[in-house]
Amino acid sequence: MTEHRKPRITWGSQIGFLFAAIGSAVGLGNIWRFSYITYENGGGAFLIPYLVALLTAGIPLMILEFGLGHKKHGASSLAFAKIGRAFEWLGWWMPTFAMFGIMLFYSVVIGWCANYIIFSFNLAWGSDPQAFFLHNFLNLSDGVFQFNGIPIHLLLSLLFVWVLTWWICFREVNHVIEKACMIFIPVLLVLTLILIAWGATLPGAIEGIKWYLKPDFSKLADGRVWIAAYGQIFFTLTLSFGVMIAYASYLPKRTDIVKNAVITCFVNCFYSFLTGFAVFGVLGYMALKSGLPIDQVVKSGPTLAFVAYPQAISLLPFFREVFGVIFFGALLIAGISSGISLIEAFSRAITDKFNFNRKAVVSVVCLLGFLGSLVFASGAGLYWLDIVDHYINQYGLVLAGILECLVVAWFLKAKVLRTHINAVSDWNINKLWDIAIGYVTPGILTIILISNIIGEFKKPYGSYDVNSLIILGGIWLLATLLIGIGLSLPKWDKNRLAYNHFAEEDSLLT
Repeated sequence: MTEHRKPRITWGSQIGFLFAAIGSAVGLGNIWRFSYITYENGGGAFLIPYLVALLTAGIPLMILEFGLGHKKHGASSLAFAKIGRAFEWLGWWMPTFAMFGIMLFYSVVIGWCANYIIFSFNLAWGSDPQAFFLHNFLNLSDGVFQFNGIPIHLLLSLLFVWVLTWWICFREVNHVIEKACMIFIPVLLVLTLILIAWGATLPGAIEGIKWYLKPDFSKLADGRVWIAAYGQIFFTLTLSFGVMIAYASYLPKRTDIVKNAVITCFVNCFYSFLTGFAVFGVLGYMALKSGLPIDQVVKSGPTLAFVAYPQAISLLPFFREVFGVIFFGALLIAGISSGISLIEAFSRAITDKFNFNRKAVVSVVCLLGFLGSLVFASGAGLYWLDIVDHYINQYGLVLAGILECLVVAWFLKAKVLRTHINAVSDWNINKLWDIAIGYVTPGILTIILISNIIGEFKKPYGSYDVNSLIILGGIWLLATLLIGIGLSLPKWDKNRLAYNHFAEEDSLLT
């Protein structure tokens, strides 16, 4: 007797899937991190290793994740379980540290953006944006374990973020998620173009853009520049989060996996490059007005977005409030589009294995996420965010990426997945892809991982106490690994592991 199954959910359109994948890849970091890393590592010359990294690591791994999700028709947990039960824990670990690591603090940063949209209406940060951000806004404590409570404005903005992402993720992907991304991404692009055009008209903007693009080819002899390029490509494309595997599992049988992967990668990277003009145009103006050189104005991370930018906005001669709303609105949209993908990846993994009601799973996941993120909204939250982000990005994602490549290349066999991808795609890949995921990409990521570990022993990250790093970074990462292993232990329904939806579609058509 044929087992009764629910109708298979798929994306409403190829373009809907593309917008969702691009929305996941394009995040808050695209708007400031790429620009800063480019400047730090040779300006325009950095685009050479960046492009090499895109071609040898970014695109091959994106094709892998799209192909794996499509072939195995499931989230990363099911996909790796179908390769072999011994690898299922890896399929759980990726969305677990993405959801209960990255999304917990990411939601707080999105909440900051929501607050700063409101602050922009009256430039509430005043004449000292740094003091306002750290003390008035964050109520920053003096130590990692001094929490100082949660300011009410941070609590409310955090609740807003989780309710909004819950509402978007509550229904199937071909409903609200697809439609939301098809709205968010074009709006984000329009806002970014406005920022670029506006920034280019400011005095000093051209000098700022020159700083951004000025090539320093001597930097290319520094191995750290190449490591930075691969690291940026890897992290900006949302690879090894389990997100792209889950999203690809909703694709119909006939779909151009290779073309979709290439478009997603290039659009994301082009957007990063594009935002650099907006970032450095405004910072050039800020440098001119403050009398400081660009290298003393530019800062990475939250300092740029929530300190330097408000200060730059305050220096504008006109329409300062409008510029602030547009800038922080762009950050909010970029954050939300990435956040919903992190929730979806973990929720799909749960529903695939345990067959729970999707709406109930999303509701519980978002509730747990909200409660878990409260610590990052406390007075010690900025310290926790910095440490947890460092360990997950520098170690969790890199290690997961290495293992992901090795499992697919050597146990599923790269040729098997390549054959499937070519059978459903108009664009085909050859044996060079096998070499990339079997040797090149994991080899480069291993070098990055070893380099990070050596650097950690030479000098502990930031100015933090070693015990704080171990407790917040190492133990947090270990905890997500143990959760992933725990979720992999219950047995699957044998029919679920053996089920091939595409084979069933074929049988119905014949």
